Amino acid sequence: MLANPVLQQQGMAAATLIRGAQAALDYDIDEARECLRQLEGLLRPAEVEPQHLHATPAARPQAVRGGLAAWQIRIIADHIERNLNSTIAIADLARIARVSNGHFCRAFKVSMGETAHTYITRRRIAHAQMLMMTTTDTLSTISDACGLTDQAHLTRLFRRFVSETPLAWRRSWRQAA
Repeated sequence: MLANPVLQQQGMAAATLIRGAQAALDYDIDEARECLRQLEGLLRPAEVEPQHLHATPAARPQAVRGGLAAWQIRIIADHIERNLNSTIAIADLARIARVSNGHFCRAFKVSMGETAHTYITRRRIAHAQMLMMTTTDTLSTISDACGLTDQAHLTRLFRRFVSETPLAWRRSWRQAA
């Protein structure tokens, strides 16, 4: 048994993610990929490479004509990952990328395949899923940790992106584990 409580928690989270990926292979390949991506992020040391670079194929830093440069994508994605628990303004992202707000919005969509707001929301929901799998925190606490206003906001967005409520999703993961 691992002596370090942090390592124990990471080990349990890794086992849960592996079981989830195995279960999802039969019915939802995207969910299986998401589990594996989260597992990769859990196992990789933070200083090697940021987790967000493997969020989706569209999120990998690649320059696209009319889009953001690879360095801009990297720093924007990194900023979003570090600030998921707080408000993230488009104006701040544009300032970080050193472009105007309008150009940022257009270029982000070209580069990432979705608007900055949708990308941020998707990352918040993925973060909430990770917290639901690895902690016993209440949904209210998790919604706060993900930068959402309250549990109702989390539930509304979660249902939109995952097609079920956070409570139902969490229960299904616990039963699979």
